[in-house]
Amino acid sequence: MNLLRVRERFAFVVLVAMVATFLVASRVCAQAGEPRDFAIRGAKVVPVSAPPIENATVLISRGIITAVGTNISIPPDAWVIEGKGLIVYPGLFDSFTDVALTAAPAAPAGSATPAIDANAHPSISRGPEDRPATTPWRNAADEVNLADPRIESWRGAGFTTTISSPKSGMFPGQAAVLDLAGDRPGDLVVRAPVAIPVSLTPAGGFRSFPGSQMGAIAYVRQVWLDTNWSTQAAGNYEKNPRGTERPKYDRTESALASALQKNNTVVLLPGNSTLQIRRVLQLAGEWKLNSVLYGAQMSYEVAPEIAAKKIPVLVDLKWPEPEKDADPDATPSLRVLRFRDRAPSSPAALQKAGVKFAFYSGAITTPKDLLPAVKKAIDAGLAPDAALRALTLSPAEMFGVSDILGSIDKGKIANLVVTDGDLFDKKTKIKLVFVDGRRFEVREPLRPTEPPKGDLSGKWKLSFTSPEGAEEATADLVMASDGTLTGTVTSPRGTGNIFTGYVSESKFDFTISLSLEGNLTEAHFTGTFEGSTMKGSISAMGYTFDFTGTKPTAAAAPTGGAL
Repeated sequence: MNLLRVRERFAFVVLVAMVATFLVASRVCAQAGEPRDFAIRGAKVVPVSAPPIENATVLISRGIITAVGTNISIPPDAWVIEGKGLIVYPGLFDSFTDVALTAAPAAPAGSATPAIDANAHPSISRGPEDRPATTPWRNAADEVNLADPRIESWRGAGFTTTISSPKSGMFPGQAAVLDLAGDRPGDLVVRAPVAIPVSLTPAGGFRSFPGSQMGAIAYVRQVWLDTNWSTQAAGNYEKNPRGTERPKYDRTESALASALQKNNTVVLLPGNSTLQIRRVLQLAGEWKLNSVLYGAQMSYEVAPEIAAKKIPVLVDLKWPEPEKDADPDATPSLRVLRFRDRAPSSPAALQKAGVKFAFYSGAITTPKDLLPAVKKAIDAGLAPDAALRALTLSPAEMFGVSDILGSIDKGKIANLVVTDGDLFDKKTKIKLVFVDGRRFEVREPLRPTEPPKGDLSGKWKLSFTSPEGAEEATADLVMASDGTLTGTVTSPRGTGNIFTGYVSESKFDFTISLSLEGNLTEAHFTGTFEGSTMKGSISAMGYTFDFTGTKPTAAAAPTGGAL
């Protein structure tokens, strides 16, 4: 009898497990039920590699563009998207960023070796093996972080692809081409490595090397000389090792030599002012590297010289502007004022000179600001089709992936942006984004229906008790007339940038992204304010705790926040 009950119970457990498995499988199928085949029908298609096509169809199958044009037969199992009134563009590139990468860990307290940072002051270098601010073996493909909230926000702004690289140091690592969608880190990697970024910012201080611009240039020059020598020595040793002194292994030289052997790997060299650009043109010729200049905001003065050297350019979209906390009595020089005024004309100057160029986000932290920054270049003389190419096909060509990305052509990866108007019109909304053939709807954030009762602009002192105890932070907020919030929140943990926020009546809601425990995460602030006080709650990393805030100075910045 007991044995029979045991058998019955076992059968019941098996039955329950089978039912549960069926239900889970059904739920998974329902969630993953979106087809792999799509047809965008009757839209205006802008391939970039060819003239625009009116009333066209784009077919997508398993992540690949299978057909583009008119009079195309649509497979019966394809998900049809009616494109009347819509425009289809290739997915946009951010051509030099650290989006989707794991944040570099901070140095442990009391550590003798600080985290690598171009502005840090490391201990004195004692030889080639003790290389300051140099980690070229780091590969962006190995540091993809799916928790980076910028993946979604960049994608929502139409950017499907990034050239992502570690940023800290003089030789920070190797860049990879990433697509901004995937279920695991490796899904994002399109090709790696594709570039070796170099910084000429001195890594040391007065008492360490290199502690000056001249020292930084000398150090980088020596690294290239050492790499060339070790590559030749290793080749000679491989041919005839017997009776020959064994070459010493150097991790930096080995990593650089290996990366440079890749056919499409380029070296990114910095130059923003005229002097810096001319210096980079000289160094690129001296080092005989496959070089790309980045920065280039003063190209309006030297575009013909860049063209003569046939060096491609990445233009920083963070146009120069006055600092928010600048001394109001300080008078900028004429050259600074001219630079602020003429920097957006650099892309037009490069286009006129025949220089291949692309755009990158630079210090822009809010992706919705990227296309308006490009529009500034268009207003300064850049042709709109050249601007679009600089966001799509040109970077794909520079980084060796134009065979699979950068335009809407049969056989390429299905990275697309679907809009309801011209991409550079401020009224245009992005409706859909495809990344590797995966469809993402872009939903507009909820906007407040009631106007703000007061102005939240200004610096606020925030106090709260986190799971680690009492803490303080400073919120530097700028509120536009429609209630939109931008700004930063700074605490001992770091500085986070607001990427979405608003004020409605006396309520506020904003979200920041920042690095916590070596990973990028989000912190969500909600609450109410009255005059120079506020209160609310913070949600981050699974915790929620209350905070209060005061504005030390009663005077607030004017509504709309001057830049």
